[in-house]
Parts: sequence; C-alpha cells; structure tokens
Amino acid sequence: MTQSPASAILAVTDADVQAAAQRLAGIAHRTPVMTSTTVNRLTQSEVFFKCENFQRTGAFKFRGAYNALAQLSVEARERGVIAFSSGNHAQALALAGQLLKAPTTIVMPDDAPHVKLEATRSYGAEVVLYDRATQSREAVAQQLATERGLTLIPPFDYPPVIAGQGTVAKELLEEVGTLDLLLVCCGGGGLLSGCAIATRAHAPQCRIIGVEPKQADDATRSFYSRTLQVIDNPKTVADGARTTSLGQYTFPLILHYVDDMVTVSEAAILRSMFFLWERLKVVVEPTGALATAALLEGIVRSPSQRVGVILSGGNVDLAQAGKLFSQMQKTPKVRSPLPWTWELS
Repeated sequence: MTQSPASAILAVTDADVQAAAQRLAGIAHRTPVMTSTTVNRLTQSEVFFKCENFQRTGAFKFRGAYNALAQLSVEARERGVIAFSSGNHAQALALAGQLLKAPTTIVMPDDAPHVKLEATRSYGAEVVLYDRATQSREAVAQQLATERGLTLIPPFDYPPVIAGQGTVAKELLEEVGTLDLLLVCCGGGGLLSGCAIATRAHAPQCRIIGVEPKQADDATRSFYSRTLQVIDNPKTVADGARTTSLGQYTFPLILHYVDDMVTVSEAAILRSMFFLWERLKVVVEPTGALATAALLEGIVRSPSQRVGVILSGGNVDLAQAGKLFSQMQKTPKVRSPLPWTWELS
C-alpha cells in the first residue's frame, strides 16, 4: 500500500526518535565525535565528525535494525525476520537477531564486499545470495518471507528503522550543541530522514543537506523534480548508496525536512575516504565518506559556521583498499575551490 505524503511524514516523529534512543540505551554504542584542526583550517569552519564507523557492526545501521526488531512481538521474533541489504543492514539485523534471539535471513548481492558477507554470517544469519543484474532483491526477500512466514524488515523505508537512525543526530546535538549545517550521506534515505527529523526538532535553524554519489543520484533528482526517480543497478564505489530509489516514507520525509541535496564524484569519494584514513586516523568505507567529500571538495561551503558531518560506516574490505587507492591515483588531480589542492603525502 502506497503512503500519502502526509501520512508518511506523520509516520515518524521526534517522539519516535526519543523512544528509539531509550530502547538503544546501553545496547548501541554512543559513538565518539571527532574534530580536526586541519579540517577546520581548510574549510574555515568548526567541523564535528560523528563517527558511526565505531558503532556495533561498524555502521549506523545497528540503531535502526535493533529498534525495529525490539518492537516485534515475541511470536514474530520466534518465527524469524528477513531483510535485503548490500551489507551494513545485513550485519546490523543479524546482530540484533542474535541479541533478541530471532532467527535472521539476509538476502545479499553476490558481489557484496567479502568482509560484509562473512561478518553477516558470523552473527548467525543465513545468507541468501542474488544477482543484481537479473534479480530483484525485494522480490527475492518477499518470496522467502511469504514461504517461511518471516517478518520483512527493510533497510531504510520502514518507520522503526528511520526512527532508530535519527538517534545519530540526536546524540551529536546533545554532545556539541546547536549546529548551523548538518551533512548526511544518502542511499535509500533512512539515515538522512531520521537525522533530519531529530535536527528539525532540536536545532530548527540548522540547514540539512543530503549527499549522494553522482553515479547514483536518484535522490537528488527526486528532490529537485519532486517526482520519485529510479536508477536500476547504479554503479558507484559507495556500495551502501546503490539503492535504486528513495522509499514511500523516506521520499516525503526528505522533501519535508531536508534543505538541499548535492552529489559528489567517484574520485571525490575516494580522495575523502583516504584523507580521513590518513589525517583523522579513522577507517571509513566509501559510503561513509560521502558527507565529508561534499565539504572537503568545496561543493558545500559554510565558512565561520558549526558543521556536523556523519561518518556513516567503516566496513571497508581492506583487501580491496589497494585497488581503491590505485583507482584514485589514476584520476586527474583536482583543484578544490577551497584554499588547497588535494594531495596525499
């Protein structure tokens, strides 16, 4: 059943985010906030990085997965749950299922990063692989859910998941105070929607900008056209942003709460990821570097303001890091509008 924009907006409120925070207390990590004098100098801003790469399972996804699973009845948990995911929601739901004693089945693409496949299995989930090019993950998951009597918990377009993700911004604002700008990566829009809801409630003057890859720009085009856009099998190094479109909940929520959407190139994503590795000494995955790329590349500039940046996850396959670095080295040097040039020492 398709949700009307009004009902979708009312489906998730700040009260839901607050309730999610209570469920997650003592279960999810309260992740650290990092600062960098180098980044502050280069951007002429005061920048706060919310490090969800230090969250359980290595990404923000644990918040929404646990919040959703915790609200199911005991009977539903005993029957089991199913999800489709490229990796981070897979690991998150698998761990949540382990903690709440719910059997978990995850539908994952056969080209998902090996580290994410193995981590999902290590939490006790059954992994069912599918081919992105020929199969629909939603169709595969729905068929299994029907056949086995499982509860489907989508990775982003599900109110309890959105509310759980909103606790990221809630914690950031509690720790650093009000912000002038918040930059959030966007795939299916669950993190962006949840963070926007929490931010509007507690820092209403803060500008909220979503960031996605240029090669997977469905959300940006949807935002500007105000019509849902779809990309089949988008090709981007940011595997967490390979969603085909926003959802029936996240699309109206983003239109209602978010101020702007921008995109970043594949080269910018990799430059920013390796910058974070080298300068901040934190391992983030390509998707986790999207928001940083918008800031460091000068796509979004906010001099003399307080800027929050969500580092959404750190589940990079280190075996692939050399290939990613080589890929970045082959791209032309880019001079940023900021007063510096990208160079890795």
